[in-house]
Amino acid sequence: MTSKEWLNKGEYFNYKQHQIFKREAGVGETLILIHGFPTASYDWHKIWKQLVAHFHVITIDMIGFGFSDKPQKHKYSLFEQADIFEYLLIKKGISKYRILAHDYGDTVAQELLARQLTRQQSSSLEIEILSVCFLNGGIIPGEHRPRLIQTLLMSRIGKWVGLLSSKSTLRSNFQAIFGQNTQPTAAEIDSFWDLMTFNDGKKVIHKLIWYMEERIKHKKRWVGAMQNSTLPMMMINGIVDPISGKHSADMFAKLVPQATVHYLENIGHYPQTESPEKLLEIFLKMPK
Repeated sequence: MTSKEWLNKGEYFNYKQHQIFKREAGVGETLILIHGFPTASYDWHKIWKQLVAHFHVITIDMIGFGFSDKPQKHKYSLFEQADIFEYLLIKKGISKYRILAHDYGDTVAQELLARQLTRQQSSSLEIEILSVCFLNGGIIPGEHRPRLIQTLLMSRIGKWVGLLSSKSTLRSNFQAIFGQNTQPTAAEIDSFWDLMTFNDGKKVIHKLIWYMEERIKHKKRWVGAMQNSTLPMMMINGIVDPISGKHSADMFAKLVPQATVHYLENIGHYPQTESPEKLLEIFLKMPK
């Protein structure tokens, strides 16, 4: 499936005068899929059909990503992304849901967990998370090892780095973070690039990257949310990922001992793209 085919099967909803792209299908318990940086909900296309057979699945392109609006005069924040998910769930009357998240989306899930802990303390559970599964992502600040281009995007020349980025830049960076035997195809790179450049996306990518600073600033809140949660939690980690591979999963296991960790041999940063069958096998057996 191409990203354009993915777009054709979705729809939009309005959030504070911004158009947000959404895919939704299936019946049963609600599962939300939260994508990573710098791509979009299309990341889940290889496991979509199988997940829909088991859950009522909802995913969106968060603001600034994919086929959603990418306002240039906007302060992007992980907190706002969590707001958008909660807005949609409440609007649809969904009171309980599960989470499968990746990369940037991992921290959105951490913020949703933190909010749940606050609501539990005040006995105000209008909306309740039932379980969380994390894929590769920098959820433990200090263990995250950003690529050079991510560091440059956060620098004073970040705007120009984004504007001058190209499909070949994306290809080389993705090849470096995928497993040796699970490299992205030319068609996948084309789709990833289309997602990033849709709606003048290159003009905002340097603003989106500041999530790395937010992670550091709110480390206590977001790591603490995992440590203090009693929900079923799991990490499925592609261990050859140079950004957040085995080193990150090992620290997660140490800091969040109540969670389950699964290590995927020879898989990199995108388990859902590189090893969809194995990911599904593990995820669908997650304790509820």
